[in-house]
Amino acid sequence: MLNTAPEHIHVAVGIVRNNSGEVLIAFRDQHKHQGGLWEFPGGKVELGESVSTALSRELEEELNLEVLHASPLLKIEHDYGDKRVLLDVWQVEEFQGQARGMEGQTIRWITPEKLPDYEFPAANLEIVNFILKTAL
Repeated sequence: MLNTAPEHIHVAVGIVRNNSGEVLIAFRDQHKHQGGLWEFPGGKVELGESVSTALSRELEEELNLEVLHASPLLKIEHDYGDKRVLLDVWQVEEFQGQARGMEGQTIRWITPEKLPDYEFPAANLEIVNFILKTAL
């Protein structure tokens, strides 16, 4: 019998804000799971890797940003049916570098109140709501 259990993915997610209080979001490539939607930057935590290490690695690889200081914010579990994700969300308090889409992805700095104007994967909606509540 085939194992049809959904894949479990642990993801390090960064809430990155610039000096103007804008939040960094990135557009997911169409060929990826939940592609064609906006997301908060980050990526998979590799086996044996800490969340903070994964976050630093992903932000450097994807955005050319060096994380200098970040702290855990919240954890979100979501089941998409075909995949189950654990989003380990961290607040990036200090970073250096100029954000660039190193993989060709579109990125944007937006004010928190503009977040509802963008379409995010369902697992990210709790992050959007958290940012909106804490931005007041």
